Amino acid sequence: MAGRPGLKLLAAGVLLAHLVALDQVAGGLQHGSVLKPTATPMFTRLLKPEEPPPVAAPPQPPPKPPPPRRARMKPLPEVAMPAPLPDPLPERSVPETVTPTVVAQEPPPPVAAPEPVASPPDAAASAALANWPVDTRVSYRLTGNYRGELFGDARVQWQRDGASYQVRLDADIPPFVTVLITSQGEVTDQGLAPRAYEEAWAGRRRGARFGERALQLEGGKTAPRPEGMQDTASQFVELSYRFATGRAVLEVGKTVSFWMARPGAVDLWTYDIVEREVLQTPQLGAVEAFRLKPRPIANPRGKITVEMWFAPALQYMPVRIRLNAAEDNFIDLLVEKIEQR
Repeated sequence: MAGRPGLKLLAAGVLLAHLVALDQVAGGLQHGSVLKPTATPMFTRLLKPEEPPPVAAPPQPPPKPPPPRRARMKPLPEVAMPAPLPDPLPERSVPETVTPTVVAQEPPPPVAAPEPVASPPDAAASAALANWPVDTRVSYRLTGNYRGELFGDARVQWQRDGASYQVRLDADIPPFVTVLITSQGEVTDQGLAPRAYEEAWAGRRRGARFGERALQLEGGKTAPRPEGMQDTASQFVELSYRFATGRAVLEVGKTVSFWMARPGAVDLWTYDIVEREVLQTPQLGAVEAFRLKPRPIANPRGKITVEMWFAPALQYMPVRIRLNAAEDNFIDLLVEKIEQR
């Protein structure tokens, strides 16, 4: 090949074309992302199962006071009639009226109005932020079936910077595909308020933006924003928060509902808490968890459903996630370890 410069030039041209194409592909994937860059979190400890603290019951309105009891009227006692008054005394002469001397007095000094007291900081907002977990990463062992057995690993990672958050779920299923689902938004005293959502599947990206009143979905579609809305990624942390704070009761027979948005549409989801079972995990041992099963939604756009298991002894984290598809196809994530900052 040393004596054939034409082949060298051809090889160099092919290599350059591939580099340019890869650069264009990478640029195309980065262009148009709805997400903001975030710092890489550091994790310093492993979470172990422990007895969960008692969940405070949600505040209830004070009971109404009972109606006042009507007093029973008692008969009045007999009152003796007073004796007759004596005859009036004879009139006397009235002396001339003496005009009193009035002494002028200075008016009292004006009283200064009290200075306004500065309002205390929003204690409710501070308490809401304090109830959320610190940066956390839940790592899972992935198994499943799709035209054969599947093996891999996955993670759900939660980060909070002040009142901003990011939830990311990523799964590696070699040699087939890598899945990355991300939610970003704000932490409020009512729960998570997603602002941006993105799905990336093997190079394909779909996203959505969520405003205060309207949702910008893919294909130029818009929809009004319902109250308490979540997305596919934020729901894992939002549900953990609701169960840990008592805003939702984690008990067999109870339900939890919220609107959930994806790039294509927004739907009302209801999960039934159907079972309390003990999961045998590879590193954390036996873990008691509650299984949540979704009801069919009104306008399904596929056959994929997600079941979740939440463990009170592990800060109500989702310790198992199962994605069920058509026939016998599924992906099952079982917790291996939980790291926190």
